[in-house]
Amino acid sequence: MSSKFSSTLLLLLSILMSIQLLASAGNFYRDVDITWGEGRGKIQEGGRGLALSLDKLSGSGFQSKNEFLFGRFDMQIKLVPENSAGTVTTFFLSSQGEGHDEIDFEFLGNVSGQPYTIHTNVYTQGKGNKEQQFHLWFDPTAAFHTYTIVWNPHRIVFLVDNSPIRVFNNHESIGIPFPKSQAMKVYCSLWNADEWATQGGRVKTDWALAPFTAYYRNINIDGCAVSSGTSSCKSIGSTNNAKPWQTHELDGKGRNRLRWVQSKHMVYNYCADSKRFPQGFSEECKRSRF
Repeated sequence: MSSKFSSTLLLLLSILMSIQLLASAGNFYRDVDITWGEGRGKIQEGGRGLALSLDKLSGSGFQSKNEFLFGRFDMQIKLVPENSAGTVTTFFLSSQGEGHDEIDFEFLGNVSGQPYTIHTNVYTQGKGNKEQQFHLWFDPTAAFHTYTIVWNPHRIVFLVDNSPIRVFNNHESIGIPFPKSQAMKVYCSLWNADEWATQGGRVKTDWALAPFTAYYRNINIDGCAVSSGTSSCKSIGSTNNAKPWQTHELDGKGRNRLRWVQSKHMVYNYCADSKRFPQGFSEECKRSRF
């Protein structure tokens, strides 16, 4: 598949995904609470959009009102433009407590003209070390793009404009923990992490450019809400009347797109870092990435 054709295909997928989300998007007034930032987070456009800002005193963030055990979670984001070094914009799922589960999208800022880094990770029972990072193949500050987490009992799929960039499969059968028992909320934030975020902390935040602002739009959650320990889904394991996310797996086109993204745009893979893991890689690294 040529690079030009792949880029065109991804652009068309982005447009189609935007149209779909417009038809089904939630409302920030209804779906989330702004939990920190002392006014730096603001709901806009009648609940369709939300802006988070960061200055030298504080960042800001919000979380979903409900918690979920499995689902599809879509968010459109327009990231901090120009020199965003030191900033981290996030969209992730997380439970609470020391042994928490977590599924991460983090967007690591950079100096002008250099690509954003998408940092992904999966925590189970408080343990992570499952990082994969990618450079985006488009300017994520010029327009909104859709970032998606699909989470079911079989796998976790990370998607950008409906193109898969990573699959984390359930390998409990070989002793690899998988997050499937703790309900999680959706969290988003913009904060300063210049001790590590940009080039390992060598490039610091330029506060003369503050405030920094990231924009969120068209939140869409289709999942199993959990209240008082009871799930809104009757039987997540059944294929009868199942929603697409409940049995989501990659088809041939999806596998080809995943190969393209990982071969062209992956910049870090924990399954290939022998210096960090001299004792050997985790067992799931030896299994299929699909």
